Amino acid sequence: MSGTPPLQPLVEQVLASFDAYSRARAARDGLLSSSRTSPHQEQRAFEDLRRAIEGLRDGAP
Repeated sequence: MSGTPPLQPLVEQVLASFDAYSRARAARDGLLSSSRTSPHQEQRAFEDLRRAIEGLRDGAP
């Protein structure tokens, strides 16, 4: 396993990104306008999740 990154930090990044994305999706239609997320914020969270998943795929043996 030399030369490959440990998977635990990559998995944690995917989980954190998924959590952020799911919160953005849930807040999209929130009752309080101050807690709503914009489409841009939701898209950014999705892109972060996509990059984290790609990092995990690239780091997997």
